[in-house]
Amino acid sequence: MADTADTRTPAEIEADIRRRREVLAETLDEIGMRVHPKTLVGDAKAKVVSHVDHTLGRAYVQVNRVVSEVRTQFVDAEGAPRVERIVPVALLAVGVVGLFALGARRRRDR
Repeated sequence: MADTADTRTPAEIEADIRRRREVLAETLDEIGMRVHPKTLVGDAKAKVVSHVDHTLGRAYVQVNRVVSEVRTQFVDAEGAPRVERIVPVALLAVGVVGLFALGARRRRDR
C-alpha cells in the first residue's frame, strides 16, 4: 500500500496553494480576454483581412499572368510591337466605339 502521508509543513502547503491560485488567476484572466467581445471581433476582423489579402494576392498574380500573355501577343521577343496584330485590334476597337456612339445618337434623336 502506498504511503499517503504528507511530509510538507503547513507553510509549504500554504505556499503551494498560493502559487496554484496565482496560476489559476492567470488562466482565468487569459480565458476572459479570449472570450471578450472586443477580442472576438478583433480576431474575426483579422481573419477576414487575411482572407481578403490572400484573395487579392491571388487575383494580382492572375492579372499579371493575363497581362503578360496579352503582351506576348502584341510584342515580339525583342520588344518591338507586332503591327500585324495591333492594327486589326485597333480597327475593331474603333468600330465598336463607333457603334456605341451611333447607338447613343439614335437614342437621343428619338
